[in-house]
Amino acid sequence: MNPYEIILHPYVTEKTMMLMERDNILQFVVKIDANKKQIKEAIEEIFEVKIVKVTTRISKHGKMAIVKLSPEYEAEDIGMRIGIF
Repeated sequence: MNPYEIILHPYVTEKTMMLMERDNILQFVVKIDANKKQIKEAIEEIFEVKIVKVTTRISKHGKMAIVKLSPEYEAEDIGMRIGIF
């Protein structure tokens, strides 16, 4: 499956910005039928980073993926690349 079909868009709120700075975490809205392994592979391929952990939840906005990056990568750098800042 194409990684751009799995990852729909970043999810940005004040809380996600705080998590990005404090815990090196990004959040994305993903395809509802994507599993954690597919999400991890898609983000690693798109942004060329290593993922430590993927957590998912269903909300009124769709399926959310909470992605913790490996310590050698900065979530803020990825945020700047995708236009969050």
